[in-house]
Parts: sequence; structure tokens; C-alpha cells
Amino acid sequence: MKVTIDKNSGYCFGVEFAIQMAEDELAQGQQLYCLGDIVHNRMEVERLHQQGLRIIDREELALLHDCKVLIRAHGEPPETYQLALQNNLELIDASCPVVLKLQNRVKHAFDLSQRQDGQIVIYGQPGHAEVAGLTGQTGNRAIIVMSEADLDQIDFARPVTLFSQTTKSTAGFYKMKALMEARIQAAGGTLDSFDANDSICRQVSNREPALARFATEHDVILFVSGRKSSNGKALFSVVNGVNPRSYFIENETEVDEAWLAGATSVGICGATSTPLWLMQQVAERVEGVSELA
Repeated sequence: MKVTIDKNSGYCFGVEFAIQMAEDELAQGQQLYCLGDIVHNRMEVERLHQQGLRIIDREELALLHDCKVLIRAHGEPPETYQLALQNNLELIDASCPVVLKLQNRVKHAFDLSQRQDGQIVIYGQPGHAEVAGLTGQTGNRAIIVMSEADLDQIDFARPVTLFSQTTKSTAGFYKMKALMEARIQAAGGTLDSFDANDSICRQVSNREPALARFATEHDVILFVSGRKSSNGKALFSVVNGVNPRSYFIENETEVDEAWLAGATSVGICGATSTPLWLMQQVAERVEGVSELA
């Protein structure tokens, strides 16, 4: 049985940058807190916990004073920075540059929309850290949509500006864009009042065709990702769509030997939040099963 790890899978630049910043701080032996999971991967969070990284929520952040707090790649809303000033917190800001640029675009569009009685719409997952940071640029007045039913929140007789969470599916974004255009026309409006911005990170979206090709080249696909990962869900749907023998796992302990029956090649891939070391552990597990067969 041939076992191959997808060379295009694993950390994107933003996540890799955040992990490196955390490791650099921890190497100095100082206490470091992180607001939310540094990455949506339980195994990596546990590894960094062993090095001293402590995950906190917003309620715990409000109680901290005079210490260091890491801002993860997903970015944060303005109120987090205001609280840091009040509590004398030193922020280690690992916000992804792509996310920061999008936050600025959303803020600019919101300021403009206020003068035009417009609405800001974010195609993204409600409650997701990045989406919270984006809606924070609008005073939490942006409308978040994930499904067609969510579009009922929008007044299509007024101007609409659409953005996307950077890790969402490209196909999903353009489907939502088409649905919104149809709603505008049904409401008697014009598309001149609709500004749709494809703000999906290309380092993420470019993985979709590469992953689809990789999935067709193997009998079985083991997709390794944290179950909280929005990007993981989007990319798994890509591989599962072209290879029905695709399985979503968090780590090597979830591999079912029955999945590998009759397979001559197994492909291992993952999300932008999946560390290489975790995919390597899965590969070793599969190779162990192959040797016993």
C-alpha cells in the first residue's frame, strides 16, 4: 500500500506565523495567554499547552492585567485592543495580514454605507473568530449569512456590500452572490447598488483544485483536521465530492482499518490549520496497518 501526504496541505502563512510567534515567546520562559484556540486543531493546541500556552476566553481576558496575550491569526475586533490598553496588556499580535487588510476594507465600506443607507453583509460562520473581528469593524451591525434563509435579514431595496470570511468556499460565495442578485432584481432594485467582494484568501481557495486532483489519484483519502475548522469543513467537501472513500479524522487514533480494505494507495491531506507532524502520525499509523496486512 502506497501512502502519500499531500505536499500542498498544512498550515497557511497566517497560521504558521502565529504558531511561530507563540513558540518564540514561550521559548523565553514567560507566561503567555492566547485569546481563543490559537488554531482550530485540538492536537496542536494540546502540544502548545505543554509548552506553557494558556487559552483564555473573553471573560477571562477582562480579568487579566499586566501580562502578555497573543492575538491569533483570525484577528480581533476593536474592543479587544481597547481592553488591552485599559488593563495594561501587552498584545503579541499574530493577526494574519490578509485578515487585517479585509478588516480595513470592511471598516471603509461600513463608513461609506452609513452615508448611503447601505448594509454590510458577511458571508461567514456566525460565532467564528474571524467573523467576530470583521463585524467588529461595523459596530457589530454587519449581517452574517451562511444559507439562503439568512438572506431574509437583508433589505434588498437598499444598497448592499458583500464580503466573505477568508476561509470560506469559493463556490459557496459565488452561489450566495447569485442568490442575492436574484433577490435584488425580485425586489425591483438594480445591481448597481450591489457591491460583491470576493475576499476569500487565495492561498486557501487555490488549494481546492489541487486537493480535488490529489483525491482522484488515491483509492482512499484520509482528511486530517480539527472539527472546529471552517476551512477543514470546506476542503473536506471538495475531496469527498470527487472521492467517496474520503474520511474526516482528527488524528491517527480515528483511523478505521476497514476503510483501507483493498486499497493500493492512501492519500493523506488536511486543512490550513493542520500541522504536518499530525499528518505524518496518520501516515505512520496507516503504514503500520499495511505491514500487518
